[in-house]
Amino acid sequence: MNVSDLDYALPEELIAQEPAAERSASRLLLVSRQTGQMDDRWFRELPELISPSDFLVLNDSRVFPARLLGHRESGGQVEVLLLRPAIHGWDSQTNNPKHGAVDDRGERCAAGRATWEVLARPRRKLHPGCRLYFASELTAVVVETPSRDSSTTAHRHGEKLFVEFQFPGDFYAVLEKIGHVPLPPYIRRSDSLQDRQRYQTIYARPPGSAAAPTAGLHFTPIILDQLRSKRIDRYFVTLHVGYGTFRPVKTDTIEGHHVDPEPFDVSPVSACGIRQALECNRRLIAVGTTTTRVLEHWRRQCPTLQPLTGETDLFIYPPFRFQIVQGLLTNFHLPRSSLFALVCAFLGTDLARACYRHAVEQRYRFYSYGDCMLIL
Repeated sequence: MNVSDLDYALPEELIAQEPAAERSASRLLLVSRQTGQMDDRWFRELPELISPSDFLVLNDSRVFPARLLGHRESGGQVEVLLLRPAIHGWDSQTNNPKHGAVDDRGERCAAGRATWEVLARPRRKLHPGCRLYFASELTAVVVETPSRDSSTTAHRHGEKLFVEFQFPGDFYAVLEKIGHVPLPPYIRRSDSLQDRQRYQTIYARPPGSAAAPTAGLHFTPIILDQLRSKRIDRYFVTLHVGYGTFRPVKTDTIEGHHVDPEPFDVSPVSACGIRQALECNRRLIAVGTTTTRVLEHWRRQCPTLQPLTGETDLFIYPPFRFQIVQGLLTNFHLPRSSLFALVCAFLGTDLARACYRHAVEQRYRFYSYGDCMLIL
């Protein structure tokens, strides 16, 4: 499949720079996979659009303030975006390395220290041994700068490298105090206090995402209560979204592109609930492309659908055969992206492109803070 098949024309003014006034006030394009019919609806109508025999699976990963602004010893400014801890043995309960944990270099992690894979700029000024200062509670030293290749090509936030942070107490608590919301590069403004709340799903729990699972941003407590009253069950999986989700496909063919691995977890409670629902022939609707990737990876790695924790670099593109996901709620994605490729795989490339043309003609809002599609 040629990457040009993932392209489409989008007027820049349709890229949402701010969230809707209310979460559920977003528009929703209802699409039938069988007939290709499209209906313009509103997200607040979601409980009416799905059946009590359906059930939802959502990604409950929490976005953390992963963007850090600081300076080098020379006084020059530096910007760092945290991608993921390069640690085997990170304690999700305390948000710190476990005792005796080691990082990707095989070195033991001391208390108050953690090595992370990050994006940083200005890259040419950062070399091993360079010290970085963000606040009195947080300093860092560059420990490794991988050789430049296609996987380290920068977007707005710089290029990949590894830094070791020094901090007192809880690492995430320090980030909550001094970090910034890691808004996507197509949102051309600085983050605000509003983003702390709106660039986060209302059901987010474990921190770890550098980008929001955006399909879930539309849900409100009222919507969840309405779904509950209709006995539409919901289960949660976790996939910590990396910034690679915004990396465009730059190879000539889609098959040449690789998706960065991201950590995921399917808990015993969710595994049991999803398994029982499927045994009752209920339709599984995945909320978001991240949830879809977890579920399809899980089904392939564990056909009996037992609890599973690990990493996935599953790249879904046509002609992918979906084994567990039967419906999809998703936002509108960037052209030439792995996320749009997933939508094309689920809906069919021609119908997906037709839906996006319709969304442009009807002036839908695109991307993270934009509107959504429900594909059934």
